[in-house]
Amino acid sequence: ILRTPWVPVTGMVICLLLCACVVDLVLAQIRYSIPEELEHGAFVGNIAEDLGLDVAKLSARRFRIVSGANKQYLEVNLENGILFVNEKIDREELCERSPSCFLHLQVVIENPLELYRVEVEILDVNDNSPSFPWSEFNLDITESAAPGSCFPLESAQDQDVGSNSLRSYQLSANEHFVLNIQTRNDGSKFAELVLDTPLDREQQKKHEMVLTAYDGGSPERSGTALITITVLDANDNVPVFDRSVYRASLVENAPWGTLVLKLNATDLDEGSNGEVTYAFSGHAPLKVRELFSVDPYTGEIRVKGIVDFEKASVYELYVQAKDRGPSAVAVHSKVLVDILDVNDNAPEVILTSVSTPVQEDAPPGTVIAVISVMDRDSGENGNVDCQIPSNVPFQLHSSFKNYYTLVTSEFLDREAVSEYNITLTARDLGSPPLSTRKTVLVQVSDINDNPPRFSQPSYTVYVTENNAPGASICSVTAFDPDSNQNAYLSYSILEGQIQGMPVSTYVSINSDNGNIYALRSFDYEQLRNFQILVQARDSGSPPLSSNVTLHIYHQHTKYNVTCRCTTNSVVSVPGQPSLWKLFLRAYMDTKLKTQQQSNNRRFLGLNPKAINQVRNRGELTEQANHISKKEQQ
Repeated sequence: ILRTPWVPVTGMVICLLLCACVVDLVLAQIRYSIPEELEHGAFVGNIAEDLGLDVAKLSARRFRIVSGANKQYLEVNLENGILFVNEKIDREELCERSPSCFLHLQVVIENPLELYRVEVEILDVNDNSPSFPWSEFNLDITESAAPGSCFPLESAQDQDVGSNSLRSYQLSANEHFVLNIQTRNDGSKFAELVLDTPLDREQQKKHEMVLTAYDGGSPERSGTALITITVLDANDNVPVFDRSVYRASLVENAPWGTLVLKLNATDLDEGSNGEVTYAFSGHAPLKVRELFSVDPYTGEIRVKGIVDFEKASVYELYVQAKDRGPSAVAVHSKVLVDILDVNDNAPEVILTSVSTPVQEDAPPGTVIAVISVMDRDSGENGNVDCQIPSNVPFQLHSSFKNYYTLVTSEFLDREAVSEYNITLTARDLGSPPLSTRKTVLVQVSDINDNPPRFSQPSYTVYVTENNAPGASICSVTAFDPDSNQNAYLSYSILEGQIQGMPVSTYVSINSDNGNIYALRSFDYEQLRNFQILVQARDSGSPPLSSNVTLHIYHQHTKYNVTCRCTTNSVVSVPGQPSLWKLFLRAYMDTKLKTQQQSNNRRFLGLNPKAINQVRNRGELTEQANHISKKEQQ
């Protein structure tokens, strides 16, 4: 996708769909280019439009960007999906003099989870002018210097890169000197002053000229320095290095004072004219002077700063040697120091997105987290392998290089394990290897997959007849191993009939605690037992339930039946009416619970058939039958 220039930003958007599908995770890459120094709110690109996303759903899908930078340079407007500048970007601060400068972002959206990589290239603008370390340089040149002799000058520095960096030097008009512009291996420029015509100290002791450095920006920027040349009397011989170029290797992080190499230059003169001293050349970069030192007497180059392979793999050192005689002339050489990488950086682990809690019924392959790793070392020292323990129901899949997805490998069971602490180990292949551990907390959310369970397979209750209506007769209890609403239970009695009447007219239940209450007084002679079905139902969606049978038995009350009679009285029962009178009097005595004159109570004339008829009606107890038999004997 090529985007036309926008205002105030000029750039283009390159949308590169890389197309990877790992466990239903679609990854793509978008690249934008913007200049540095844009103000807050400047337009970068419309991510939603470039990815074909529905702007109305960005907030609901938790659209967000993740950056590894220390500052939040860029931000996204969730109302329209536009990526904009949140904080002014200084390319020189962000990437120093690197030829390319990128902000790496990761765009994460959920439901379903999608991951996009976004690269924002920061283009250099010409906001820095070339500058010299000093505003004035002093050179001592002997009058015997031959035409063609070269004298290195201090280099100008320009923090910009590319076409905006230092491009050329210019020397003001003079009679004796011209410029020779050289290019280093990294493409940077430095100038040498070349003697074009002989000098004559007796004619002119000093020469002044202006050196101007220009960059390649538009508009062009420049910086100047004044060069003052003092003409000295002749010194016949100059020192000579034994090599035109020196080369050495140095492991990164070498301790302070480590010897890199030893320079050697000789001078055929005698005395002070033959004593050689060493130093950095005037155009040696400031960074080199911060990392290395040159002993002026021995020529030993030693480490005096932190040498980091990840910042530079090779350093160019420009050195000079000159004698201590009058009119000494410096000669120059170059030293190349190759930096060897060591495994000094442990892998970095970044959790780009974590989707937790995860439902226990999530299918195998559900993406839990997106993980990126990086190692600043090179070669095998920078290759990283990630692992998680094998005893967890999760797997680690590799997508892009150094990108992983943590997915479920089987169905989860919250009732067995409600959360997992997964230790992710990132280990590089260096010797010895370095590793980093990161813990990912995965919580398992409940689904309603367990019905309530009663504490007993069935319940049996004995209730004495003539019970008080509204009294509690028993309680049932159920348990649900699910959590929250899925475990909240309510109790009910299922519809049914008892002797043609609804169950709800006989008993009721407290829906919260399972207490069961009698709604009427039970009569053993009318109903000796009955059954009801009690249901426990959870509050899940959909709800689950279980039933249990409750057996209710009525206990018959044993009456001590008596009949009050006078002494020697005889009650003959030729037929039913006299029997009912006897029962009525006995029942009255039972109610009064009196035992007076018990020796005068007798049942006479009751035949076995009559007694059985009374018993079958439930109107006399076994005790009355026993007494009657004794009286008949």
